[in-house]
Amino acid sequence: MRAFLERLRTSWRRRIAAWALRRQGTDTLPVTVRRGRIYILPTRAGLGFGLLLFFMLVAGLNYGNSLVLLLMFELSAVGLIAMHLCHRNLQDVVVAEAAAGAAFAGDAGLVSLVVANDSQLARYRLEVDALDAPASLADIERGARARVAVAVSTSRRGILRIDRLRIATTHPFGLFRAWTWVHVPLELTVYPRARGARPMPAQGGPHAGAGERGTSDEDEWFGLRPYRDGDSPRQVAWKAYARGAPLLVKEYVASGSQLRVFDFDELRDLDTEARLEQLARWILEAEARGEPYALALPAIRIDAAHGPEHRDSCLSLLARFGLPRAR
Repeated sequence: MRAFLERLRTSWRRRIAAWALRRQGTDTLPVTVRRGRIYILPTRAGLGFGLLLFFMLVAGLNYGNSLVLLLMFELSAVGLIAMHLCHRNLQDVVVAEAAAGAAFAGDAGLVSLVVANDSQLARYRLEVDALDAPASLADIERGARARVAVAVSTSRRGILRIDRLRIATTHPFGLFRAWTWVHVPLELTVYPRARGARPMPAQGGPHAGAGERGTSDEDEWFGLRPYRDGDSPRQVAWKAYARGAPLLVKEYVASGSQLRVFDFDELRDLDTEARLEQLARWILEAEARGEPYALALPAIRIDAAHGPEHRDSCLSLLARFGLPRAR
């Protein structure tokens, strides 16, 4: 019975979502929440409040008690005002930006929104959620903006598509819930879990890896990295430091040297997912050491480098490996 009700609820929610998408269409940011796209219904507390008013009305009429009827009408007015304030708390809110980051499988991925309040009214207890994740709350003063991050659970690598976001509120008394949907398709990249017991492949060549020599004519400029204890002061980028940059160290590699190559085909005794997880662990380990590395996958190769951009490019390839391309 419980499974049947869950399937019925899922089917009903899908139909409502499809109806809302047909009614509103796909949105383009920034989106202003106008009156026509706000939905409002009583909460459980609101239904209980309405039931209480009904009993008070019946009792007042049955016993001819004017004081009970007076109290009932006053509470009804409070309910109507609460409904109006709840609707107004959401009206004309602006969704200025929306972006989805990246996460490792099993960790929480973040969807970030910038919500603006250009009106002269403060907005309280705005709830933002996606994919049935727990809602994040935000209060926005008049003329201000707030960045709201929603944590979305991930279970396996790939591309997690988020078709819509919901913004809701129950302010001021929790008797009504007003909400709207923002149909901004987002993609959250889910990297493979970084795990595996294999040691990193050895560097090839007699001059492998990145060094801090920079004194030989055969050395080639590689880049800058943050200063670490034990680095030679001669290799510090003092000019950049004088311009306000953090303490950085120049890196060189020997001309013609072979660097670490993380090769998918070298892990033949593992299945596909285990290979990708092992490669992800090697990438993070090499980044932690500040070492350059290359990634070799079937039909694609990324040349040796290191840094956040190189790491994200390699992990994104692992996340999308073997998945059908979007048309």
